[in-house]
Amino acid sequence: MPADVPDTWAQQPGAQGPSVDLRSWWTAFNDSTLNALVDEALQRNLDIAQAEKLLEAERQLSGRQGSSYLPVVSAGGRPVQDASGRHSFFHASIDASWELDLFGGGESEERLGAAEVGGAEAKQQGIRVAVVAGVVRNYLDMTVANWQLANLQKISALDQRAAHLAKVRSDTRLANADEITNASLRLQQGQAEIAAMRQTAAQHARALALLLGRAAPDAAWATAATPPDLAAFRLQQVPADLLRSRPDVREAEAEVLAAAARVGIARAALYPRLSLAGTILYSHNITTNRSANNNYLPSIGPVISIPLFDWGRLRAEVKAGEKRMDASLLGYRKAVMSGASEVEGALSTYQIEQDRVAALTNANQVLSRKRDMQRRRSELGISSAFESIDDEQRSLETSSDLTLARASRSLAFIALYKALGGAPLTPVTEEKP
Repeated sequence: MPADVPDTWAQQPGAQGPSVDLRSWWTAFNDSTLNALVDEALQRNLDIAQAEKLLEAERQLSGRQGSSYLPVVSAGGRPVQDASGRHSFFHASIDASWELDLFGGGESEERLGAAEVGGAEAKQQGIRVAVVAGVVRNYLDMTVANWQLANLQKISALDQRAAHLAKVRSDTRLANADEITNASLRLQQGQAEIAAMRQTAAQHARALALLLGRAAPDAAWATAATPPDLAAFRLQQVPADLLRSRPDVREAEAEVLAAAARVGIARAALYPRLSLAGTILYSHNITTNRSANNNYLPSIGPVISIPLFDWGRLRAEVKAGEKRMDASLLGYRKAVMSGASEVEGALSTYQIEQDRVAALTNANQVLSRKRDMQRRRSELGISSAFESIDDEQRSLETSSDLTLARASRSLAFIALYKALGGAPLTPVTEEKP
């Protein structure tokens, strides 16, 4: 199905590094714990399980599409009384009919069933994409929060040292009360930040547990304080790949095909319907309890139904179906354009965060060298303890900024492969009759 997509992306993450597999993109973080969590989510997530059941239901119904144009056989029986009321009869019959698909109604029904299955598959794949991205994002946010918590505790320990030194200086009349107040205030603010960060880590842990179908987070997650990081990678997907990989584009395409099939069904209803019908009727006189040679009455012949006058209802249904198909085509184009825009936005964000990581890495190296020089000066007794504490705090804060920048770069990577529709494909299972 044609769509307006560019030939190449406006921005690329770079030509260095290996390409990332769209179906297992999270392995680029090289984190075995993360890989295991994604596998568990794909097996136990309740949204995925629910979507699989709905997909199975659509497949069951799809196998019955077009059955109205197959031979149908039925049997029945009922008591009957004659007009005089003197005799009662029991009638049993076997009826068979076969409507001929002369104008494509049966084929359109089969296409509709296939389109509905395709839409259900796209929805199920969309849920898998969202679940995988959610697991990776929450795991990353949780580990970053744990790392930040440990970093804030180190800063708090330095604040405690600074508060103690301020008190010593105050006791020796070398500092005023404001210095003690400021040190105490900074210490209390640090404790508040620690409490907030602990709550943030717990929130992401609960969100991760929900995605895994667990009732509560794993206690071991609280010790995961090493955020996964990315190496350089090369994007091998081109814009045209969105037509195959993005679930919302595939779902929009299925909606177009379903709308076209419904138009075909509506057009077939404009024409005469021809069926072959046959009946074998058996009649037994209950009153006399006697059988006769003429108890069996067979009949066979064509049945034709011609829509002559319906106040324009059938033609209105055709026109309405065509308008719905036009609307679904517009929805398909919008889905493709939105997907391309989302990918471009993620690529732009990734590049910005990549530049930010590079700048903060350089700043961290400069501060590291300055901290080493300050440590040597302190050992030689030519600098104060306050200067040493201040340099250590600045180093920890810069390290925190660098970790957050790396996390933002990883989040942009997650958004990129979510926009590309990255997730394992739905496993194909044998349909049971």
